[in-house]
Amino acid sequence: MQIVRAKPEDAAALTEIAHAAKRHWGYPERWIESWRDILTMRPEFIAENVAYSAVEEGRPVGFYLLTTETDGLHLDHLWIAPHAVGRGIGRALFAHAVEQSRRLGHKALQIEADPNAEGFYARMGARRVGETVTEIDEQRRELPLLLYDLGTAAR
Repeated sequence: MQIVRAKPEDAAALTEIAHAAKRHWGYPERWIESWRDILTMRPEFIAENVAYSAVEEGRPVGFYLLTTETDGLHLDHLWIAPHAVGRGIGRALFAHAVEQSRRLGHKALQIEADPNAEGFYARMGARRVGETVTEIDEQRRELPLLLYDLGTAAR
C-alpha cells in the first residue's frame, strides 16, 4: 500500500469509496441519497485541498481530505473501502494526515465524525470537544466533534 497525492481525475473512485464506506455502516439508502453531495468528491475540491489516497495495485482503497476553514484545519473526509477495512489503512492515512497537518503549521486538527468512527478517532488520540445535533427522518443524530492536538498528541 502506498499513500499518494490524490488527483482531480481520482474523483469518481474516491466518491465510490465514500459511498461504499457509508453504506457499510448500514444506513438506510434514503439517508445515503441525502448525503450524496457531501460524499461526492469533485475534481476541483480535490485540487483545492490537501487530499491523499491509499493505493493498492494501482487502485485507491481509501483516502482523506483536509480543508482549511476560518476556525482552523478540518479532516473533512477519511474513508476506507469496506473490503480493505481492518488492515491498518485507516491508521496509516490518519497518521499521514497528522504529519501533513503539522507540516502546514497547524496546532490542532478538527474532526466532525460519523458516530460509527468516533472510537477509531479516540484510539488515534482525538478527544471529544462537543457535538453537532442534526435530524434525519425525524430522528435525532449526534455527530461527535473531535480535536486532535498536533502539539502534544503521540508522534
